Amino acid sequence: MNNYSYISHLECPKCGEIYKGDHIYQLCKCGSPLLVRYDLEKVKENVSREEIANRTNSLWRYHELLPIQQQKNVVTLGEGMTPFEKLPSLGAEFGLNHLYIKDEGVIPTGSFKTRGASVGISKAKELGVKHLAMPTNGNAGAAWALYAAKADIKATIVMPLDAPQITRKEVYIAGGNLHLIDGLISDAGKVVSSLVQNYGVYDASTLKEPYRIEGKKTMGYEIVEQFGWKVPDVILYPTGGGVGIIGIYKALLELQQLGWIEDKKLPRLVAVQAEGCAPIVEAWNKGEIESKFFENSTTCAFGINVPKAIGDFLVLKGIYDTEGCAIAISEEEILRTQKLIASLEGNFVCPEGAATFAAARILHEQGWIDANEHVVCLNTGSGLKYPETVVIEGVETIKPGQEILLNI
Repeated sequence: MNNYSYISHLECPKCGEIYKGDHIYQLCKCGSPLLVRYDLEKVKENVSREEIANRTNSLWRYHELLPIQQQKNVVTLGEGMTPFEKLPSLGAEFGLNHLYIKDEGVIPTGSFKTRGASVGISKAKELGVKHLAMPTNGNAGAAWALYAAKADIKATIVMPLDAPQITRKEVYIAGGNLHLIDGLISDAGKVVSSLVQNYGVYDASTLKEPYRIEGKKTMGYEIVEQFGWKVPDVILYPTGGGVGIIGIYKALLELQQLGWIEDKKLPRLVAVQAEGCAPIVEAWNKGEIESKFFENSTTCAFGINVPKAIGDFLVLKGIYDTEGCAIAISEEEILRTQKLIASLEGNFVCPEGAATFAAARILHEQGWIDANEHVVCLNTGSGLKYPETVVIEGVETIKPGQEILLNI
């Protein structure tokens, strides 16, 4: 076995069907997403967490636990090992003594989607893919188009007409084949399905290829490593398609099996959604294992405007298994919290990231999070990618030579 990766096979989490890891597969024949499995015993024999800690600061430091079998196929822009910082001022405001941010806004392409693109495109290259297509709310399409350009793979990206302007510009400048649809990501998905069926292009839709999740799971590896190979009490994640929270849960289980974390109890995982699009929250409130399509969804946190996720059952399993929860945040609270974070801590987070901090405050007020618990909020992108969410008011225009009066 090539020791660059200890990939073993692909496995269906629903029916248990096994597939080879060196062939192109999309979904299981039963319709479920596939998960990548590794020979963890081999990893334990050949790799230590001390060795990992001495490697380069990128997500590829965990390459034995990623699906690329030959290093020459790795497509990278230096992504990974994003800041993990304590936020004392915001924590004091919320009554939380150990509040942390994992900041994915300072990563190539400006969002956590970079991780999935790096690993997903690398595996597509290894599998000989020449043309891919995907629906997106913006950031994923931007990331995959840019990484596809580096890998010399053609990318057709379909996104809603009201997706953030910067993301469509990222696709365009990368040479991607960009299409805008007057509808939701679910409508974009139908267009991509037609392209896959009619032209045989590689379907890079969320969880319709098994490798995006492997890139996303490295957020979980990094949180644990940056936390001294321990786990926090709570991890809050903005949840649309749900790949991030599924990936983090997968990472925690793998680290536990490797013996790299000794904690028997895993962090409580919290799926954070917007009130205008909360299918996972509705399902969790009812104790269900799958969600229903959320009609007429809308939110300024555009990245989590996903009315029905194909991997919803995996998101809900992660929540149930860790005794976590799901919570929906109002638009007003998202924007208020976004401004509060910037004014207290200097972090210009995206609306999706702001939602997780709002959720931490609310869950503490409800008694679900204790003041002394270690709480990690994921900011999944740079606020710079969402300039339209910030409305500037009360700013004075002055003339050259005019003095400014300050109330000190």
